[in-house]
Amino acid sequence: MLLVFKQIAHNNGSHGWKLKLGKKLCIAIPASVVSDVPHLREKTSRIGLIGRAAAIFRVDEIVVYPDRPHVAQGNEGDLVCTLLKYLETPQYLRKDLFKLSPDLQYAGVLPPLRTPHHPLNRLAKKLKVGEFREALTLLTKGNQTLVDIGVEEPAAVCMKNLPVGKRVTVKIVKKGRPVEVELADRNDAPSYWGYNVTKEKASFCGFLKKRAFDLTIATSKYGSRFADAAGEIAEKWKWAENVLVAFGAPTQGLREVLGREGQSLNDLMDFVVNMVPLQGTETVRTEEAIIASLAILNATF
Repeated sequence: MLLVFKQIAHNNGSHGWKLKLGKKLCIAIPASVVSDVPHLREKTSRIGLIGRAAAIFRVDEIVVYPDRPHVAQGNEGDLVCTLLKYLETPQYLRKDLFKLSPDLQYAGVLPPLRTPHHPLNRLAKKLKVGEFREALTLLTKGNQTLVDIGVEEPAAVCMKNLPVGKRVTVKIVKKGRPVEVELADRNDAPSYWGYNVTKEKASFCGFLKKRAFDLTIATSKYGSRFADAAGEIAEKWKWAENVLVAFGAPTQGLREVLGREGQSLNDLMDFVVNMVPLQGTETVRTEEAIIASLAILNATF
């Protein structure tokens, strides 16, 4: 299994790993990430593991890229994106933001994220001024827009004509009836606030050229041991603001994916390293590679 990590100097600031890294972290996974699993229930379960790993290690964005250019991957990519978005959405907003879909038939097996933006409190009296919440705009009433913040009654934003049915981030500014909130930037939340999901149409190489990242690391069982490259990687890591970690597919690594595009992994990436040396299995599944690789990077840097 292949992992790519790229980091690029970015002049627009960083929103990324709060609490420790101060970086924006993006992971890229292939559209065929569950193509080797025949049943939708097992596909759903695997995607749930990927979403949990992303949340555990404070991933800001998950990009789903097409890895089989000669195969129509629309349905594969749509399934992965839908389930990842559903998992990231707070439970109290899911019914309104997602229509009935065959892709969600086994959504019940998805694990809870238990992130700060998935609060367990459903009582307005237990809200705290300054608390952030994800909300859904319901209707405009006078100079206010009512929003669902997951408690008994809608809260009020002192703004009119906000688009109805839109997910927004809000901050509690006053308790009462109704609770008063203001629109907020999710990047201002004091703790990790979930991931965004992007379905990429361009090839992996095209995606790399289109986005701004600074440092690339590809991992493969054929690469150098991570421990041997960690010192040099650490020097570049210090200055990174935007980080990309990209993973290969169940049946092919990124070396093969890029080979189909006429590109060399070594030419495109700064490092090719082995994140799981002396692996006891013939292959490492994508979800396993994500957990192992992000855990190593998190613990090392």
